[in-house]
Amino acid sequence: MIEAVGLTKRYGAKTAVYNLSFQVRPGAVTGFLGPNGSGKSTTMRMILGLDEPTAGHVTVGGYPFGKLPNAPRQVGALLDAKAVHGGRSARQHLLCLAQLSGIPARRVDEVLGVVGLQNAARKRSKGFSLGMGQRLGIAAALLGDPQVLLFDEPVNGLDPEGILWVRNFMKQLASEGRTVFVSSHLMSEMALTADHLIVIGRGQLLADMNVKDFISYNSADFARVRTPEGDPGQREKLTAALSEAGGQVLPEQDGALRVTGLPLPRISDLAHKADVRLWELSPHQASLEEAYMRMTQGAVDYRSTIDERAALQQPQQPVPGAVPQGAPYGYAPGAQGQPVGFPPGTVLPGYAEPPAPPRQPHAPGGAMPSAPAAPAPPAAPATSAPAAAAAAMPPTAPPAAPAAPPAQPPAAPPAPADLTKSDTEDAR
Repeated sequence: MIEAVGLTKRYGAKTAVYNLSFQVRPGAVTGFLGPNGSGKSTTMRMILGLDEPTAGHVTVGGYPFGKLPNAPRQVGALLDAKAVHGGRSARQHLLCLAQLSGIPARRVDEVLGVVGLQNAARKRSKGFSLGMGQRLGIAAALLGDPQVLLFDEPVNGLDPEGILWVRNFMKQLASEGRTVFVSSHLMSEMALTADHLIVIGRGQLLADMNVKDFISYNSADFARVRTPEGDPGQREKLTAALSEAGGQVLPEQDGALRVTGLPLPRISDLAHKADVRLWELSPHQASLEEAYMRMTQGAVDYRSTIDERAALQQPQQPVPGAVPQGAPYGYAPGAQGQPVGFPPGTVLPGYAEPPAPPRQPHAPGGAMPSAPAAPAPPAAPATSAPAAAAAAMPPTAPPAAPAAPPAQPPAAPPAPADLTKSDTEDAR
């Protein structure tokens, strides 16, 4: 049996465990639950004498771990499956532990067979998968055939067959009268494996009771009622009848009704009197996960938040003087203002392709400076920034004949700042 009395552990200003008292009795699998950072690993380390309590004490079989005669034969533990020399084989690792504890070498081959590693006994542990490492850690805990066993996340990395094996193996060990203390975050496995629960939060005891009482105490009892889906009048009649009888009726997301305050026989009688057919009438069976979440909701230190992507999804601020972008490469009246985009390799009329110009400074407030004014070039198939700017001006009468081109082409002005690659990427 494991017994903790007033167990407290402080690391400087941080209190990991505070005034924790509990008992782990033989003949049952006791689950050790709690959120991350609640002090479970620290508690197990103090049980095994790896950490010294700041206050209080913990004993195993009536003795502190350090005073147990031949402790490896009394207590077996799996705290870290990776605590193995990677250059040693599974058999060599277990042989070293056996020699240190005075355990016969034949026991090594026995526990390798128990955990299913007999075919990998001579392989180096650095090549083991996570599940194989877990099996090796369980084998090390079983090496001395102890009466007290502590396991921290024993099914981590195991496949479904391995999880089923661990579940049944834990029950078998408890049925032999051993003390089995298991820490895990898998509520579904704890519900199937554990007989008793010890739940802590922020280093303090929250619950110490059997699984059935824990679920019943920390979950709401209600009935699920469902009426024919094609007849909403039946649902309304039943809701009115149950409310008049003192029940509280709430709609569920799947179309059923949640009824509290009335037992199932009473709900059936009221539905019969109201001439309402029922497609479902069942008691709500709460899960261990639901009860655990309700119990520990105020003791969780690490909470996720909603992923606010507003900063990434904000529309880009329009550049003064830029043409709104509607169609892929053009202008659509009423479209939201966006910098103009051009297909790769497009040459704007009136612009050559000189080397990339120096970056233009940003205007205050993060806005890009507007392009310098330039005379409108002749009409061209491709829409250009100067042409679009000219199109925005009041229309004038078209010339009778196209003007002759100038003898010397005008000097190409620098590319507008909003079309340079570097500034466009900065604006994004």
